[in-house]
Amino acid sequence: MSQALSPSTNRKYGRVRVLREWELSRSTFYARQQRARNPILPQRRGPKTAHTDMELTEAIREEITASPFHGEGHRKLWARLRFRGIRTSKTRVLRLMRENQLLAPQRQLAAVVPKPHDGTIITECPNQMWGVDATQTITLADGAVTIFAGIDHASADCVGIHAVKRANRFEALEPIRQGVKEHFGAFRKDASVGLKIRHDHGSQFMSDHFQKEIRFLGMESSPAFVRQPEGNGCIERFFRTLKEQLLWVRHFQDLDELQQALHEFRDRYNREWLIERLGFQSPRQARERFLALQHAA
Repeated sequence: MSQALSPSTNRKYGRVRVLREWELSRSTFYARQQRARNPILPQRRGPKTAHTDMELTEAIREEITASPFHGEGHRKLWARLRFRGIRTSKTRVLRLMRENQLLAPQRQLAAVVPKPHDGTIITECPNQMWGVDATQTITLADGAVTIFAGIDHASADCVGIHAVKRANRFEALEPIRQGVKEHFGAFRKDASVGLKIRHDHGSQFMSDHFQKEIRFLGMESSPAFVRQPEGNGCIERFFRTLKEQLLWVRHFQDLDELQQALHEFRDRYNREWLIERLGFQSPRQARERFLALQHAA
């Protein structure tokens, strides 16, 4: 600077004089000069990760390919990476999946409206409340068929599932019968005293035959609010998973093929599906943990 000529006066001015006119300290001037000569590239704060973005993206792709389910979000993939021994943050996994277009399509947010009920439908222990409901799908040979299923409100495991051509009150009881035999040992009078059955106001579930049989087993009917599917939200959430992971991604020739696929999916779901509210445990792991805590208490 001290050797440069002023373009207006054609004279040289000392560095001290120029900096005084600029009201700039010499230390600041020298620091800026040093940064200009040796620029410091911006880096992520905190401890350095063991994996580059490229390596982590490749690991995410491998987990997506290896997963038996479709459309898992960044939270579950983050959990699967931790199980594999790769530790990183959720926000980084979300960023990499967004940058590489690996995120599944999301539904549009709906407006929040007041609800006629409050509280929660999640129970503290398994076998306190089961939710049952029905949904429909199509087979190539048999046309429209109905799927009945039951879900535990604590561990979220599927206690029973059944597909049938004619959806009547007798068939609606099949998932409950499966669950009673598996979790209560036998199908007999008062086999499951204390268990509540959450259902909607469908004709199959409100029929005398359905209500009498669950009373015979010692169960208590717990109907949800009319036109409020949130009250039966556990089974509704299971049906969303069932549709996204099986019914909407496969074609079924007939009812027998669908029935076999449903039982295979039930086993895979209970064993491997990760649920965030359960600490990214599978329903089977959550049930075993709940039962172990009950036994210890």
